Amino acid sequence: MKPVLTRTLKDLQHNILAGIITIGPLAVTFLIFKFLLDELANAGMPVIQLLAAFFPQIWLRHPVVQPVLAILLTLVMLYVMGRVTHLVIGRQAFEAVLERLPFVAKIYTSVRQLLDSMMAKKESSQRVVLIDFPIAGQKSIGFLTRTMTDVTTGELLAAVLVPNAINPTSAFLQILPIGRVTDTNLTMEQAMSMIMTGGAVGPESIRFSRPELAAGKDITPLAPSA
Repeated sequence: MKPVLTRTLKDLQHNILAGIITIGPLAVTFLIFKFLLDELANAGMPVIQLLAAFFPQIWLRHPVVQPVLAILLTLVMLYVMGRVTHLVIGRQAFEAVLERLPFVAKIYTSVRQLLDSMMAKKESSQRVVLIDFPIAGQKSIGFLTRTMTDVTTGELLAAVLVPNAINPTSAFLQILPIGRVTDTNLTMEQAMSMIMTGGAVGPESIRFSRPELAAGKDITPLAPSA
């Protein structure tokens, strides 16, 4: 009786684990997709609710119709903004207006430079790295955005942006000695896939350990950001 019970429990454990492995990536994909749809709906919902107040048709107040219209409206607005900013004159005029807003200009310029560097097709000085975060021995994926020099010791420092898993819209900015940065063989696309899926999607191997620097090898600083 006991061998039968043991075999049954092992079979249940095996099948449940197989189900988790199968459902896990789908669940993560669903959560990411749901998060994006919720953000799109929240962005366009105030306009839809304003239209519903002026045009009190029953279908416009339906709880299912409103989010769909809000998503479509947001996508249309994003498309229009993209078309306008792809035109040189339109982009220059848009950025000229933002430059007149002191606080907004700083945020817009910083975010725009970061997105441009991450979306660039050509190789750039920015790269995917690993750093000891949040504690030593535990590595986190980060994007080395630039280097700078310590005015006290002359030591080369690295500015590394460490995005949060699943929700990379928030991140930590870490400044640390360049010697504590581990270069990886990951591309920007691979790194973002790992972050967005919580590691469920990624390469089979990764450069985790930092090889010792060759004696006398100079580390050339990256070009400072504008």
